[in-house]
Amino acid sequence: MLSAFVNAFRTPDLRRKLLFVLMIIVIFRAGSQIPAPGVHVSNVEKCIDIAKEGENAGLYSLVNLFSGGALLQLTIFALGIMPYITASIILQLLVVVIPRLEALKKEGQAGQTKITQYTRYLTLGLAVLQATGIVALARTGNLLQGCEEPLLHSDNTKTFLVMVVTMTAGTAVIMWLGELITERGVGNGMSILIFTQVVATFPISLWQVKITQGWWTFGVVIAIGMALIAAVIFIEQAQRRIPVQYARRMVGRKMFGGSSTYIPLKVNQAGIIPVIFASSLLYLPAMAVQFNQQNPNKVIRWVNEYLVDQSHPIHMAAYFLLIIFFTYFYVSITFNPQEVADNMKKYGGFIPGIRAGKPTQDYLSYVLSRITLPGSLYLGLISLVPLIAFVLIDANQNFPFGGTSILIMVGVALDTVKQIESQLQQRNYEGFLR
Repeated sequence: MLSAFVNAFRTPDLRRKLLFVLMIIVIFRAGSQIPAPGVHVSNVEKCIDIAKEGENAGLYSLVNLFSGGALLQLTIFALGIMPYITASIILQLLVVVIPRLEALKKEGQAGQTKITQYTRYLTLGLAVLQATGIVALARTGNLLQGCEEPLLHSDNTKTFLVMVVTMTAGTAVIMWLGELITERGVGNGMSILIFTQVVATFPISLWQVKITQGWWTFGVVIAIGMALIAAVIFIEQAQRRIPVQYARRMVGRKMFGGSSTYIPLKVNQAGIIPVIFASSLLYLPAMAVQFNQQNPNKVIRWVNEYLVDQSHPIHMAAYFLLIIFFTYFYVSITFNPQEVADNMKKYGGFIPGIRAGKPTQDYLSYVLSRITLPGSLYLGLISLVPLIAFVLIDANQNFPFGGTSILIMVGVALDTVKQIESQLQQRNYEGFLR
């Protein structure tokens, strides 16, 4: 492992890419600590300490997970990556519904570029809405419940507009930073920024378990967390390989084909996307009820009691079902058995024992549905096991090894390491995963 790191930094272009990614991460974390204009920093810190001990501690821990602690501190990067995730969810749902977007997706790179452009526009629109809501809550004192200190130096319209514009611009900069990592660095830029936000609060949360629960609970948390990480790594590497044989064909005087390969279908074909989607959807109503905490009606009280409280069985059931739904949904839009079968037939490929065309499509659909079920159950259980286990030992509010955070950290880390490894192997170096 150490020699692989040394080889990575010995390669000039790979070293430049890694250092570039580290520089972007530093800029991203710096922006997450700089308060927006008009924020009363000392009062915000006092109110955060009070809120963490209040009834909505579960909501605030969820908010911190997706913003790296930046949202509650009202920084220039307060919205984090959330508007982009929400916009991506909406666009992927619309691709299935709107024929024009579906046609764009089939156009290849040009169509994908257009969809990406629509995602950017929608991200900025959502950022304006979310920034307006967050600043309005801070202005009225409802952002952090149980604290009477003013969060802003002034609540006039000018300060309000400046903060909204600043946070929206911060979201645009985050999008740009993520795309820079994808183009010039290593790995997927947006995934790495999400990883950074999750890891940012990890050490503090881990140490809070020790302070509040003692060394014994701290040791149990570490042991269970390590076991979960090992299980996630094992499942993430698992795949079902479908053999594919290509027939020989003559082109001029040359013989082509005759090779054999396989289609790798991962057990977790959808990756961490369903968990992020499900967490985002549960995050939205929890944030929406904050607008009407003064005069809560029956709906708001129900959401507060059953959806905001992460230890409630209804929250757990909703979370589990959403993960299963989004797993099947995401796999269905990212892997098209008909398209794969048509491409195999076009180039003379076939699965041994299966006829080309419709039988191949049916076989791929059958295998995909069978393998997606354990994959979706795995995602749901990994997300729920820490939630249930640490409610029992009363460490759930500060526990950093939550299912969402584990899947994000391990998934993004494995993907990034594989990309580094592939570049090392191109230069005849041994990779990380031997």
